[in-house]
Amino acid sequence: MDKIIQEFDKRNMKEDLPSFKVGDFVKVEYLIHEGKDDRVQPFVGQVIKYSGHGVRRTFTVRRIVQGEGVERTFPVHSPKVVNVTVRRGPNKKPRRSRLFFLRDRAGKAAQL
Repeated sequence: MDKIIQEFDKRNMKEDLPSFKVGDFVKVEYLIHEGKDDRVQPFVGQVIKYSGHGVRRTFTVRRIVQGEGVERTFPVHSPKVVNVTVRRGPNKKPRRSRLFFLRDRAGKAAQL
């Protein structure tokens, strides 16, 4: 049973993984199906969490839209994640692997 799961994981993993860390500002291009049409929707924000292993690896991106915080979790190996590009690194090096304390902040303070 375990070999079947490992074989499935190997088949569905991407070869070229994007390299980014917690705290980086990234642009995630996500494929969306609308009826018969497909389009790529960008989501720009700061990575606050990177977790999991293997095909179940995920990362969470947070951004502020009209004064409201919006978070979205993306699977790294998903075929719907078209591209992940690093816009810029953090202003300060994060000392934690999870940046959930940014949820309580507002404005420019909500960035590292």
